Order: sequence, then C-alpha cells, then structure tokens
Amino acid sequence: MSASPGPANAQAALRRSLTLGPLLFYGLAVIVGAGIYVATASVIGRAGAAAPLSFLLAGAAAGMTGLCYAELASRFPEASGAVAYVKHGFGSDRAAQAIGLALTLAIAVAAASIASGAVHYLSLLINLPDTTLITVLVLSFTLLAAIGVRESTGFAAAIGAIEILGLVAAIYVGFSTAPSHNIAATIPQSLAAWHGVVAGAFIAFFAFIGFESLVNMAEETKNPRRTIPYSIIGSIIVSTLLYAAVASALVVAGRGGESPLIDLFQGPYATLFAAIGALAIANGVLVEIMMLARLFYGMARQHQLPAVLGYVHVRTRTPIVATALAGGIVLMAALLIPFGQLLAFANMLTLGIFAVVDLALWRIQRQQPAADGVFAVPHWIPPFAAFLSVALILTELLA
Repeated sequence: MSASPGPANAQAALRRSLTLGPLLFYGLAVIVGAGIYVATASVIGRAGAAAPLSFLLAGAAAGMTGLCYAELASRFPEASGAVAYVKHGFGSDRAAQAIGLALTLAIAVAAASIASGAVHYLSLLINLPDTTLITVLVLSFTLLAAIGVRESTGFAAAIGAIEILGLVAAIYVGFSTAPSHNIAATIPQSLAAWHGVVAGAFIAFFAFIGFESLVNMAEETKNPRRTIPYSIIGSIIVSTLLYAAVASALVVAGRGGESPLIDLFQGPYATLFAAIGALAIANGVLVEIMMLARLFYGMARQHQLPAVLGYVHVRTRTPIVATALAGGIVLMAALLIPFGQLLAFANMLTLGIFAVVDLALWRIQRQQPAADGVFAVPHWIPPFAAFLSVALILTELLA
C-alpha cells in the first residue's frame, strides 16, 4: 500500500546519494540537452559565421553567474536554491517568494521550450500529433522523476554521455566535410557584425540554462559544500568548449537553416542523429521537472508554499507531490505557449533571476565573511556577473 502524507511520514528526508562524477555528468546532460540541440539555428541566424564567438560570450556570462551560484551553494546547501539565496541576501520573505514565482515561470517555460524542441526531432521519427508527443514525453519523465533521485540522475547522466558523443560526431563530420578550415572568417569585421555576435549570445545563453539546477540537488548530495561548486564550474567549462567547437564545425561546413546539426548527416545517419537529438532535448525536460519539484519542496520547507509540497515519499525518498505539480505545470506551458515565444521569454526571466541572485551574493559577502571550507569567489565577480546579465537583457530589448 502506498504511503500518504501524514505525521508518520513527516520526518522523511531526501536521500543523500549523489557524488561529484554523477553530478558533473548530470549538469552536462541538462546544459547540453537544453541548449545546443535547440538554439543552434537561431544563434547562427543572428551571428552568422561569428556564432562560435556568441557561444563563448554566453559561456563567459554564464560562468560569472555560475561562480556566484557555486559560492552560494557552498554557503547555503538548500534545495530551494535561488529562493534561499535571495532570502539570505536581502532578508525578505516577499523577495524570496517573488523569485520563487519567477523561477517557477522560468523553469516551466524553459522546460516547455525544450519539450517543443524535442518534438521537432521526434516528429522525424514518429508520425504522431505534436500535442500527443509532448504529453507522453512530459508525463513519462514526471513518473521517472518521482521514482528516485539516483535513478533519475543516472538516466540523465547516461543520456548526457550519448548527447556528447553525438556532438563529437557532428564536430568531426563538420570539419571533415568543410571545403576549407578558415577559422579567421568567424571574426567579425564590422560593428554590425559584432552586434550580431551579442544578439546571438542572448539566444546562445539558453544553451547554458541548467547549471543552476545543480544547486537544487544540495540536500541529495554528499559533501555539497565542495561537490556542487566543482560540478557547476566543470559543467560550464566543458559545455562552453563543446559549443564553440560545434558552432565552428557548422560554420566552416556552411550549415545553417532550420536544422543545421541534422543537415550534417545523410540517410540513416541523419535518422540516427535525429534520435540522439530527441533524446538529448527530452533529457532536459526530466531535469527541469526535477529542479522545479525541488524548488517547491524547499519553499514548502521554508513555509513559503503549502506544506503538502514538502512531503517526501518514505520509499522513493522523492518530493512526490511537488514532482506531480511540476510535471503538470510544464505540460500546460508546453501545450499552451507557442514555441517561437518560449526561447526569448525563458532567457529574459532567467537572466533577470541571475542578476538578482548575483546581487544577493554581493550583499552577503559584505555582511558575512565566508567560513572555513566554503568555496568563495572574489568580491568583484557578483556585481560584474549581474552587469553581464542585465546587459544581455538590454541588448535584446533595444535591438
């Protein structure tokens, strides 16, 4: 008989089972799956041959905020992540709840855009209506997220390895079929071209969304004060280098259009790569559902959401009610919001949240010196990270 919420189960806690290796691959899986397979065409459309620079610029911006999240996760290893950081930084429950609402919207929209992107690949393999594919995809991953954190992150990491192998194959094919390897052509020669690089970086930033989900796993990680910071930094560095290499391969091979990655391949290889792309993108849906569920769980534990969302199933040791709610929200967003509006909206929300979190760390650093053993970053990084996030938002708004 399944357990139900009540006093006997009130003390059930999340299981600490994650170590550096699985968490690093988990981070890579969500970053790579949520980004390069979805956003590449849009980045090339904006930046042209300079698309690799757009990914490098976006990676630098993500890296600055990633360092801030790394210190905050080391100081406050809590499942609610950014919500807890804003409360510690600004001392305001209302500010924390506002960030929680913004995060819910950002995660739901990002997951919805990922699900829609996955359907673009799946429709090449399975002849079913888009709404049916999206519904089956989201409900399946909601069930997997409810089964257990070790199973969910293990699956995500395994798919992440397949994603990376697919991108390595794309890099090889792109460079081997290119008529020339003139990388110098990727350097912009005019002010307008540089503007295209920045505009491309705004979309490319979507390819890095996901590293922040690592902090929501703090209460399920062994030695989170060190494990999570290293996982965040490692996943951003590896994904930035991988993205720049993929974009370079596509540019020198002269690939653009709606599906530049698939266009590198022919015949059965194109079908195989479409399958890898579908897996890669769909994997991001799983991670976003897990992230949103742990946000709800953490906020419920802080009495910022109904207590039932803090219920942990005694057998699976997952926040099962929060997971069901997260899956429902993602499904509704994926079915109701047009894909063309999802990408930019997800970026705007996420960059705004990142700026607030960066400033929260800036306040915390000035008020509370880091304790021994805490991962700490120089004091200039938080305001600079906030500046980069705001600058990317303004660049898009003023374009």
